[in-house]
Amino acid sequence: MPYRSERGWTSLSSAPDTKHLALAHAGVDRAAHRRLDEPWLAAAWSHPTTKVLPIAGGEAFVVDTGSGTELVLLPSFEAPQSGDRYFLGTDDDGVHHFALDCESLPGRLDGDARPAGLREVGGSLSDRDAGLLVHAVALEHWHRLHTFCSRCGHRTEKAGAGHLRRCTSCAAEHYPRTDPAVIMLITDGEDRCLLGRQALWPEGRWSTLAGFVEPGESIEQTVGREVFEEAGVRVAEVEYVASQPWPFPSSLMLGFLGRAHPDGTGITVDGEELSEARWFSREELRAGMAAGEILPPSGISIARYLVELWYGEPLPAAARW
Repeated sequence: MPYRSERGWTSLSSAPDTKHLALAHAGVDRAAHRRLDEPWLAAAWSHPTTKVLPIAGGEAFVVDTGSGTELVLLPSFEAPQSGDRYFLGTDDDGVHHFALDCESLPGRLDGDARPAGLREVGGSLSDRDAGLLVHAVALEHWHRLHTFCSRCGHRTEKAGAGHLRRCTSCAAEHYPRTDPAVIMLITDGEDRCLLGRQALWPEGRWSTLAGFVEPGESIEQTVGREVFEEAGVRVAEVEYVASQPWPFPSSLMLGFLGRAHPDGTGITVDGEELSEARWFSREELRAGMAAGEILPPSGISIARYLVELWYGEPLPAAARW
């Protein structure tokens, strides 16, 4: 489905690229073929150039610089020796990267280091650092919740450099779970966009609609079902845009643009997922943000990219969180 707007785009090929989409890029080769090679992993951990990312409760140490935020990565010989090690990959310079799952972060490294999570700093990290933290956070959460076998109930143990758990009784293998979710910006015949808000959100915050893919369902079907269930709007066409890892705690966001059916644009919110939903013109969105009455999606989310794709340019700086 070509996406047409008053801004002049006729297809996604002429739209802004996704190079600035937070969390969606990485600067490290995951080198999955090394995960079962225990001698190689031991040697990689001991290598003098290897870097380690301690992580606890979804947070890691970061330092703020003049150009953004950076992860604090330790040489392996300076990292705590307790905790599970997860191999994250090797960068273009041949440096190996591991995450270290700790009960708590080690003592402060210096006066500038501070603990932070992805929601806070994900948008200001480099591609390499964002990729490392996304990977580590997702693995840490999965391991903490899957200590028992879903087949026989016995304990599982870490294997595969952190990318596998194996039952100590029946030997069943369990792999990290990723839940696919759709997130979509729907427009109507007047090229207005559909945004909604949840009751628990800060006053004035509006965002795109989203929802999880159900068993036996295509992602296109999910887009139509979720929009109708939450807002009562029927979707006629959808076009895939981009994806974004979303480890909160274990999702993959699949972004779409969609067009509402001409006879199905009336809004009826479900009152559960959404407390309000409405169609916005660009002028209405612009005026609402300028008045401080509308808070757009945060910069870390693909929702922001979808809104800006429709809007035709980055949202006004004053509206950014």
